[in-house]
Amino acid sequence: MAGLQITELAAFAAVAEHHSFTRAAAQVGIALPTMSQTIRSLEDRLGVRLFNRTTRSVALTEAGERLLAEVRPILESLDHALESVNSFRDTPMGTLRLAVTRPFATMLLAPLVQPFLAEYPAIRLEIAVDDTHSDIVSGRFDAGIRVGHRVERDMTILRIGDEFRMMTVAAPAFMKDRSAPSAPTDLQALNCIQYRTPWDGSVYGWTFANGDELTEFAVQGSLIVNDIDLLVSTVLSGVGVGYLPEPLVAGHLAEGRLVSLLDDWSHVRYGVFLYHPSRRQTPMPLQVFLRFVETHRRRGRTAEREGASAAS
Repeated sequence: MAGLQITELAAFAAVAEHHSFTRAAAQVGIALPTMSQTIRSLEDRLGVRLFNRTTRSVALTEAGERLLAEVRPILESLDHALESVNSFRDTPMGTLRLAVTRPFATMLLAPLVQPFLAEYPAIRLEIAVDDTHSDIVSGRFDAGIRVGHRVERDMTILRIGDEFRMMTVAAPAFMKDRSAPSAPTDLQALNCIQYRTPWDGSVYGWTFANGDELTEFAVQGSLIVNDIDLLVSTVLSGVGVGYLPEPLVAGHLAEGRLVSLLDDWSHVRYGVFLYHPSRRQTPMPLQVFLRFVETHRRRGRTAEREGASAAS
């Protein structure tokens, strides 16, 4: 009876957090019909409706709100209790859920996946590409990866990427019959591809620095996108000028697919950080991942220094 109730309550909490039976079933790892039947069985046992359901939404009833407030700490305590024995295992195991903004999922995280899973085969890694900067706690993620200035202050952070420049770039074909801009105001004569941020819907401003002079310039153009990969593709195809992180365009610049504009006006952004909630007990899969990332970063810096020494 108790085991069945815990299963039902965990399913209830997942639906309440996701406001969706489909997403909750995916998180818990059961089929959607099983999730629906589990919630119905719990409601029948309690004799109250926990959710108001429509074809478009799932919302807690007043009874559901009360139950969630009581159940959530209990489930968290159970998670901590189970996690506390993980340190006694010879091989760390469990699930690690990461929420990562799109550019850094490709540039920084993807190269770590194979060696990490090879070293820790009992850990199940789930990566969610999330450009909306949603709350990792309510989403039940163990950690997130994003640019430093967008990390909440109450988080524990680990730098995994250095500061980087924002660069103004275009395809050579686009610039073939056009004059290269010498100042941000010259962008008024060029078609600039703008980026609408998924996290708040605003159009991303182009910020430029020249010495101590810092200015944000409102550009104009015929295209606005809300996906960074699409932005890169349209710049490469010659639609217009783009404003992008240097790590994302470095390879294209090196191979001549893009040219850099306004080099004297680039702007340096914060580094990239892995962040997670500050709490007394960090889950074992996250502990080993943090150590793995630190080791990988140290090795990378050592290789860079040795390469520089060899070149000199």
